[in-house]
Amino acid sequence: MRVIIRYFFRTLRLILTPFMLISEKLSTPTGVERPPEEQGRVDDACKNLALYQFSACPFCIKVRKEIARLGLNIETRDAQHDDSHREALAAGGGRVKVPCLLIRENGNDQWLYESDDIKSWLQQRFQPAST
Repeated sequence: MRVIIRYFFRTLRLILTPFMLISEKLSTPTGVERPPEEQGRVDDACKNLALYQFSACPFCIKVRKEIARLGLNIETRDAQHDDSHREALAAGGGRVKVPCLLIRENGNDQWLYESDDIKSWLQQRFQPAST
């Protein structure tokens, strides 16, 4: 019975994935506009960030939309299909769970899980004052 259930959900995921990705492309907001010098500071801060994610995970899509809305250039790492990223996530964060934001500050690595926590952290750090 487990095998039937497993294949049912794999088939369902295969059917829904293209629709989820198309929906993300169509509904991703445009990024905020910043002056060039401020955008440069934001880009420098984003060099210390990496998002471990799966392409069709709804919670990862939620975080990627927030990244796009805030106009951030954060590296995304595919922990689903890239074994090296999966191993780094398991070794550093302690578990393979996505989305996970790797924050490097002052030589320390912080692994932030949960899409709402990641969105809140990004908003506190990068939300323009005028918005």
